[in-house]
Amino acid sequence: MIEIKHKISGEVLWTVEGDSLECVDLREAVLEGADLSNVNLRNAQLQYVDLNDADLTEADLRGANLVGAHLVRTNLRKADLRGAKFSDGTSAGGAVLSGSALCEASLTGCDMRFADMHRANLSQADLCRVDLRNANLRKVTMTYAKIRSSLLIDADLRGADLNHAHLCGSHLNGAVMININLDEALLGGENCLPATLNLVDLRNASMVKTELQGVTMMDANLRRANLTQANVTQAYLGGSIMRDAIVTDADFAGVEFATVTMAFANFSQAKNVDIPIYKKNVR
Repeated sequence: MIEIKHKISGEVLWTVEGDSLECVDLREAVLEGADLSNVNLRNAQLQYVDLNDADLTEADLRGANLVGAHLVRTNLRKADLRGAKFSDGTSAGGAVLSGSALCEASLTGCDMRFADMHRANLSQADLCRVDLRNANLRKVTMTYAKIRSSLLIDADLRGADLNHAHLCGSHLNGAVMININLDEALLGGENCLPATLNLVDLRNASMVKTELQGVTMMDANLRRANLTQANVTQAYLGGSIMRDAIVTDADFAGVEFATVTMAFANFSQAKNVDIPIYKKNVR
């Protein structure tokens, strides 16, 4: 028999017959504050479980079903969550991970649609091939995270910190990225399948030294975005708004500006800009 205890008080919260928690059924169990660090929960049934404030450091949760689970302020540092399911595709079925710690966690191939990860820490996490459509990622920390070939369509990334994140091959169409930090993030360039950012809202975004070579960013809102020293060469910006953007030392070689709104942005300090003669209020 296995006793699941509270991480501080030592109180027994749940008992499980057997000698392993692999494939265990803990659906809707109340395990708030549980100590499950380094535990094997592979393929566990954890739908709608209460694991708020629990310790799951370095736990093995590969293939676990966490649909609707509550993981608020939960410690999942270095946890192995590859292939875990955090959503059934509905807004009500998305897991809640607000304020959770997922630093260096492995989330490759996870279904995280509609998940609420507000203020979660995913620095250095592996989020490759993750489905984050419609996820709440407001003020999330994803510094140095690997987010390659993932879906962030219609995700809310307002105020998120993605500096030095790798987003090669990811789709962010319709994402809200107001006030986001993408400094030195990798979204294009050599050996990187360019990301797709059509219809994204990047108002006031910080994109200093961001690698955007070859990205598709049609009808994006880059108003007041800071693109200082960014590499925007060969990018597709048709229909995008760059009003009041900061583009000092940014490289725009091969970029077509015919349908780009450039008013009140100072392109005189940018590199390789071919400004159409009919554009007004552009320096």
